[in-house]
Amino acid sequence: MNPMRRKTAWPALLLALCLFGTGCGGRNAVPETSAAETETAAENTDETKPMEAETEEPREMTTEQRAAALRDELWTKYRDAEKQNADRIAEDEKRSISWGGVTMKYGMKVVGEPGENGLYPLYIALHGGGSDETGLINEDQWRQMAVYYLDEVKSGVYVNPRAVRDTWDCHSNPESFPIYDRLIENMILFHDVDPDRVYLLGFSAGGDGVYQITPRMTDRFAAANMSAGHPNGVKLDNLYNMPLQLQVGINDSSYNRNKVTAEYDLLLDKLTDKYGGGYIHKTNIHIGYAHNFADYDGREHEIVEDVKTFFRKGTYTSVKSRTGAIGFLNQYTRDPLPDTLVWNLATRADRREVESFYWLSAPMSAKTGVITARCDREANTVTVTADKTADLSAFTVLLSARVFDFTKDIILVVNETTYTVSPQIRAEVMEETLAERGDPSFIFEDRISLGDLLSAGE
Repeated sequence: MNPMRRKTAWPALLLALCLFGTGCGGRNAVPETSAAETETAAENTDETKPMEAETEEPREMTTEQRAAALRDELWTKYRDAEKQNADRIAEDEKRSISWGGVTMKYGMKVVGEPGENGLYPLYIALHGGGSDETGLINEDQWRQMAVYYLDEVKSGVYVNPRAVRDTWDCHSNPESFPIYDRLIENMILFHDVDPDRVYLLGFSAGGDGVYQITPRMTDRFAAANMSAGHPNGVKLDNLYNMPLQLQVGINDSSYNRNKVTAEYDLLLDKLTDKYGGGYIHKTNIHIGYAHNFADYDGREHEIVEDVKTFFRKGTYTSVKSRTGAIGFLNQYTRDPLPDTLVWNLATRADRREVESFYWLSAPMSAKTGVITARCDREANTVTVTADKTADLSAFTVLLSARVFDFTKDIILVVNETTYTVSPQIRAEVMEETLAERGDPSFIFEDRISLGDLLSAGE
């Protein structure tokens, strides 16, 4: 909603009443009368008063409406200013972003027409390769990834980044993470990308990258597809709200990829049980293939029917299923304000400048513990629990008027201790949360420091 249009709505309504109603002082407001009628009417002063137009007074905006209008105003101001940022313009024109002494090049192609909201989904596709002394293999794989998944994209912005270094962890070097943030922000600004439909996918070393990036930047993505990669022991606790598809060839025994992929399918099942939901996932183990298989088309392929049995016994039956990465991703849209969060602080990108995770925030110095947060919208309540290794005093709860009723107190239950807070719409908080992630979905009206609550309660 454009707040400037809201400001002109009521004058337009009054103008309409003047044109089509009575008594606004216009030439046609009072019917013409004869001289006799005028003389008779003059005898009764009450009848000489023109009828007053009955105009409805503008209704006062609700708190939620005021918050929405301010969000729109701040986003418009931020977007227009950042689109004039010389550094961002140069990055977009050169298809290259530098940070911390390294540079990430990327290819880009816009396909089809935008969605009903006028925005495109964004597909970030990571190439294979990895450890490569000459860099020639990664260069070749990068060129291939420019078209690898492209045929299945009917509408979207397709981006293929070049790894910043030719190492085994080429897509998850420490400097890569702030560059991914910058890349996504630029795509939102310059190419009409929908921040709630950003997808990550990759093959081989690109699959390694998907494993490493998604738990560290979970709230950026609507869904992800990992193909033929290895997790290298990464924890996936943070993926409660981000669907993930895992794919591997049944004969891909190098680094034990086939069995490890099946094992991670089971680990995601266990996380679902542990936290009572979340962790949507699908695992495709392609029968008859080793490292290379078709994950790029919309056709059905033969895969293992029961992943658990394959992992535990090595036996399997087959079933045909569509395994296309793009088809899987397109089913999902990000919810930027989910009711449940699980945040493992041990899985963070050290050099990333973003400190928030959905509607929680903590400084980068907080690197231990698992925190679980749930909101009850009807009860205007947030419940936060943490294990013994987490420092709750370091956390901040970000409050949105899209979730909570700001005309009432919000109840915070922190490790079974209850606190009551009165939320406010604070422009400075809205500006700061917008600037942190450059994402209009992550504008918050207020924030509550758990450290302040805990110290006040002592």
